[in-house]
This record gives sequence, C-alpha cells and structure tokens, in this order.
Amino acid sequence: MILAIDTTHEFGSIALLDQGAILEETELHATDGFGEVIFGDISGILDRHGCTIHDVTCFASASGPGTFTGVRVGLACIKGLAEAAGKPVAAVSNLKALAAFGSGPVRATVLDARRGEIYGGLYDAELRALAPELVMKLPDWLRTLPSGPVEFIVSPDLAESLFADSPRIVAPRALAAAIARIAEVMLREGRTVDPAEVDANYVRRADAELQWKDPFTPGPAA
Repeated sequence: MILAIDTTHEFGSIALLDQGAILEETELHATDGFGEVIFGDISGILDRHGCTIHDVTCFASASGPGTFTGVRVGLACIKGLAEAAGKPVAAVSNLKALAAFGSGPVRATVLDARRGEIYGGLYDAELRALAPELVMKLPDWLRTLPSGPVEFIVSPDLAESLFADSPRIVAPRALAAAIARIAEVMLREGRTVDPAEVDANYVRRADAELQWKDPFTPGPAA
C-alpha cells in the first residue's frame, strides 16, 4: 500500500494505492498552504479505507518543483509519517509525474515557474530522464529539445497560454495517483530511501545561465 501526496502548489492531491490499484485520489485546495490541513486529509483517506499509517508500505510525495513552502510541507509530512511507521519514502519529481500522462516515446513536460519562466523536463516512455530538468525561458528551453517528434505534456495553468498553438496533452491538476504509481515502481526496484535521506527538487538553472554575470553588477569591494 502506498500513500502519496502533492502539496507543491495551491491545488494539491492525495492518493492511496493498494496492490497496483488506486483506491482513491482526491483533489485538495488550500489557498493558505497545506501545513495546517494535510494531516487531517491523510487521516481522512486512511479512515475511509479502514487503514492506519502502519498499513502503508511506502510513503510518497511530490518533491518539486513548486513553491518552496509547499514542497517542504509535503516532504516534512511524509518524512514524519514514514519515520513513525518505520517505512521508506519515495520523492517524485512533479515533472516526472506529468510524463506519466503521455503516450509518446519522447515526452517534454512543462510547469509554470512564474516570472516568465518554465520548469522543463524530458522523459522517455519508461519515465526515464533524457535530459536534466531545468528552469528557464520557454524559447531557450525549446532550443534544448532533440529534433524529431516530441510530445508536450503541460500543467493546466499553461493550457491556454504558452502552448495554445502547439500539440499537447493537458495533465490534470491531481498528480498524487501518478506519484503513487511511480513510487510503486521505485519500491519494487529498491529505489526508495530512508526518511532522513529525502530531499527537495527545486530544479537548477542551465549551466550557461548560472555562469553568466551581469556586466552592470558591481563585483566585490576591494
């Protein structure tokens, strides 16, 4: 049994998977963050299926990218429950979870990073990363993609904007069920971790952007 949550954005979700089947996936909404409500949501889904945290084999959470507070809340919650139950943790990238909704051999996944930027990932049909996840301007990221057919999978908040004229799949807001299925594979393959080892996925900028220095920014004082 796997319990999975996503609290990385205002619209989150929670799912419970048992023996390969999703027992329930519920969308969550918390305009002020999930810190005060997520444990109640977890208690509710477990109660509805007659379970406790000790019946859960693995705890999974979206690890980002997303809001700093949202990412930390989800990981801290799952870490605490896993430590209490003595069970492992699976931290799953939101970009990888988006790729689960595709059907093509090469899947480009996109989340809104605000400030005119996107988070972008590239995966194959087995959800293996084909390139590092990046945060950058959309046109710059598009130039990093391989030639040939690429299937775009976008979050709902990008559905009517950046990709309005491009072939795309719009993923649902709720990612928890996809996270649970990915966590099930990670558990089977021995790729889950001890709760103390779990970490957030904030996604790094491209090397060229990290190394670029604004010529108008003064250096350190002599």
